[in-house]
Amino acid sequence: MGKNKDKGKGNKAGAAGKPSSVRELLRVGPGFNLGEVDPRLIVAGPDDKETARAEALALEAEVTGLQERLFAESKAGGKRRLLVVLQGMDTSGKGGAIKAIDRICEPVGLRMTSFGAPTKEELRHHYLWRIDKALPRAGSIGIFDRSHYEDVLIVRVHNLVPPDVWGARYDEINAWEKKLADGGLVFLKCMLHISREEQQQRLLDRLADPTKHWKYNPGDVDERQLWDQYQEAYQVALTNCSTDYAPWYVIPADRKWHRDWLLSRLVAETLREMDPQYPAMTFDVPTEIARVKAS
Repeated sequence: MGKNKDKGKGNKAGAAGKPSSVRELLRVGPGFNLGEVDPRLIVAGPDDKETARAEALALEAEVTGLQERLFAESKAGGKRRLLVVLQGMDTSGKGGAIKAIDRICEPVGLRMTSFGAPTKEELRHHYLWRIDKALPRAGSIGIFDRSHYEDVLIVRVHNLVPPDVWGARYDEINAWEKKLADGGLVFLKCMLHISREEQQQRLLDRLADPTKHWKYNPGDVDERQLWDQYQEAYQVALTNCSTDYAPWYVIPADRKWHRDWLLSRLVAETLREMDPQYPAMTFDVPTEIARVKAS
């Protein structure tokens, strides 16, 4: 993903215009540089809000069908599950992204967990303890609003632990994710990437609307002073922890409707690749039909 100087509609990535995979366009790979990603870039798909929203909603039938198959697979002993990790700067739209996923999924099969500052109990345990407790069950989809990556982002930026402690966590996180992936957990790690200018406007929008005041946190302005440090922390986390078994995807998120279109495609593509299957039945269907009719 390269920088696009046009702050209007942007230039779609891909020579042919329509990519074979949104994941290929957004995935963090060798040589990735977060500073070269334009948060307003329209990576692929529609150039207008209405079409993008309609296309995203059109995925519902396919996604819920795949979701049902994933659940059915688990009833026969399948271990696979999907975890969507959402990270981003304040106001990047994690709440809106969760709604976008909910719109195309069956709510019954979703589990959403939001991670704030650790509680006293959580601080008495290893930092991954509270994450382990929130992992989705086999056959289901979990969504994390923030995650274990806070321990190499805010912890790093604010020097909450010594550098040698947070510095060792990248390898530790990779090993932990590898163990989970080997056990059937599929990771979909998404950074919602917004510009500093867009964040400022979203904060002002909250202050201009009394019904949004509850969303405003004065501390967000203090965090804005650390913007460059956060960008550096994200760069290191993304490049150190984007692996074959748990890749990172960076979603240009200045345009909320485009963010939702991309995220919907990522979820659909991931479930398609998982290709869950209904389990084979251990009973004879004609026999059971006859038994039911005779009952």
